[in-house]
Amino acid sequence: MRAWIVDQPGPIETGPLRLVDRPIPEPGPGEVRVRVRTCGVCRTDLHLAEGDLPPRRHGVIPGHEVVGVVDAHGPGASRFALGDRIGIAWLRQVCGVCRFCKRGGEGARGDAPDAQENLCVAPRFTGWDADGGYAEYAVIDEAYAYPLPGAFDDDHAAPLLCAGIIGYRALRRAEGKRPGEGGRESARRWEGKRLGIYGFGASAHLAAQIALFEGATVHVVTRAAAARRHALELGAASARPAGQRPPERLDAAIIFAPAGEVVPDALAALDRGGTLAIAGIHLTDIPTLRYTDHLFYERTLTSVTANTRADGEEFLAIAAQIPIQVTVTPFLLDEADAALRALAADQIHGAGVLRAAGGDG
Repeated sequence: MRAWIVDQPGPIETGPLRLVDRPIPEPGPGEVRVRVRTCGVCRTDLHLAEGDLPPRRHGVIPGHEVVGVVDAHGPGASRFALGDRIGIAWLRQVCGVCRFCKRGGEGARGDAPDAQENLCVAPRFTGWDADGGYAEYAVIDEAYAYPLPGAFDDDHAAPLLCAGIIGYRALRRAEGKRPGEGGRESARRWEGKRLGIYGFGASAHLAAQIALFEGATVHVVTRAAAARRHALELGAASARPAGQRPPERLDAAIIFAPAGEVVPDALAALDRGGTLAIAGIHLTDIPTLRYTDHLFYERTLTSVTANTRADGEEFLAIAAQIPIQVTVTPFLLDEADAALRALAADQIHGAGVLRAAGGDG
């Protein structure tokens, strides 16, 4: 099969990815193999290729927003039938026995409000620890795969699997709650609240739509003019260039841009008691914070780490209910390196998606 590997991590202009031929993988116990249709292009893939996120092994295949159809079962796998369309996401496996996995009770699997399998002490991630979806085939433990809503075709389902899920968790963290706390019954949980979003790409444009659906007034700050136009088209109350402050104080904010210099500005824009959530897996250094200007009046600064499987299930249900408008820029699988260069240059509108054979848009 054709597959892209991270060969020599470095600046994307130096060609850290290489297109190779690999044997088609065989599913192990409890695993299924999928024939990849599409795979989203995530900023985490760019961090991996450039070495900001050091690869866990040489020659790993990136990609963790994978849409495909089941074409083989490993021993004992029975959750999905041959031909089922499923999604493979970032969270690949947790240990199931550490103190974080066990919160919420034995086998809670992240369903209970106090479950924290996203903080597992020995997790594994798709496209980092194990091969991902920049390829024609991929395998996954069936317990970590998602059935996908029929409301989304292959192109538009792929970004939901990381950009969507992580944006959703970031939204709940900014709200001061974990996903699942007061969840689906609180359809207007952001009513009357003001949310700031810093950076407006794949994840942000999905999270913004949930916040708007739940009643928030959304203000966007981002450097790309096209992204600001996109934010306004989706219903944002304002969209301003990087470095400018929203037109009113914020109850909460989320930083999607991997830029630590944004943190002081976002904290200063919060109202008393506000919360700032940082959604990325990588962030450049944060400048010095001044306590009275940035943290006083019980402002909260929090991070977002991966997700639980319950986050993914809850998000996919809400995304189909709205339904979310997923904006994508498609590329062929053979263009994966070009897609990451475009992402680095802020030239992707919405989310980038790689189309393998059989992908539909």
